[in-house]
Amino acid sequence: MPVSPTIKSVVPLHVGQFLFVRIETDDGVVGWGEGGVWGHIEAAATAVTRFAEYLNGKTAFSIEHHWNVMHRFSYFQGLAINAAISGIDIALWDIKGKVLGVPVYELLGGACRTKARIYGHIYEKSIEKVLEECKRKMALGYTAFGHINPFLDEGNDQVYFKTHVQKMQDAADNVHKMRAVVGQKVDLLIELHRRLTPAEAVTFTNMIKDDNPMFVEDPIRPESADAMARVADRIAVPIATGERFCTIYEFQALLARDALEYVRVDVAVCGGITGAKKVAAMAEAHNVQIVPHNPLSPIGLAACLQIAASVPNFAIQEYATGFEQGIFKSSTKHLGSDIVDFVPEVHNGFVDIPNGPGIGINVVKDAVSIRPPFFQPISMRPHFDGFVVDQ
Repeated sequence: MPVSPTIKSVVPLHVGQFLFVRIETDDGVVGWGEGGVWGHIEAAATAVTRFAEYLNGKTAFSIEHHWNVMHRFSYFQGLAINAAISGIDIALWDIKGKVLGVPVYELLGGACRTKARIYGHIYEKSIEKVLEECKRKMALGYTAFGHINPFLDEGNDQVYFKTHVQKMQDAADNVHKMRAVVGQKVDLLIELHRRLTPAEAVTFTNMIKDDNPMFVEDPIRPESADAMARVADRIAVPIATGERFCTIYEFQALLARDALEYVRVDVAVCGGITGAKKVAAMAEAHNVQIVPHNPLSPIGLAACLQIAASVPNFAIQEYATGFEQGIFKSSTKHLGSDIVDFVPEVHNGFVDIPNGPGIGINVVKDAVSIRPPFFQPISMRPHFDGFVVDQ
């Protein structure tokens, strides 16, 4: 077995709306990772630079050891810090695969599958545009749609108010229209994006049960495991949640309460490939499937696909077709396709899992000039009463 190279440099790169981590070894091998806190890239980048103080000069192969040092040091964690850890972890796995000449999934026990089912994003401000985009993506071979929001992706400049009955009925009618257009050819992964209260989530979700959505995602704010379990116990549609969780313990809390049926593990937030593998094992023990979260670049997708290949309880993978510069607008290409050397293409609702060394995808040399750093402005949609709307 080749001797482990030594870490020479760990550098955060702010490219467009993405945070990449570039790790280079003393013998010139470069590994790529991605951190997923797109709203606080500067904070996560600072954490990457801080961890570089520890990592430089260390062996690159001791991934689990480094993962524990970064998590346990100083006791402080959180999304920005754990996004940094995630990007570093992915890059270290990429290096190990490249040095050994195998895809990462071979280092995780080998491939369970060679293809991954994917779902494309639907971002639109009107139901008419949503239905048009459904037809367009069906023609492109997609068999599942996610981030398909029955409450619609209206802008933060639009003041919001509806009565309870109108809010519920309008959204339920939109789901009925989606199902009428796609028939049984497409699975609907209904995105609620933490928008509802527990009471609203119960009412709305039971109104759409006959449309047979694959799941409803983040029906309420995800902070309370008990509240999510309360909703899960009262509805007839499975819940998917977890994209904002940055530790394995948050997933454990929901799994222990039977609060979800699909784990939305974010490889770029929850501790990278190392963290996602741990979460997938916990989910497997509860007979729960994973749906890796990735509204990021193809680097994040590549890391997710290595997990998809190596665990038995994978269900479907998010394939980001939209969200350029934080704008809820649909696209036909994967987000960030212009700054990487390869993007898995969709065929009949599936992509081939990259089988090149490491994670199988690399950032191109001129990525920063192609996509200068983008800073997401802080804003929330106003409610008519003066407060804010989660969406």
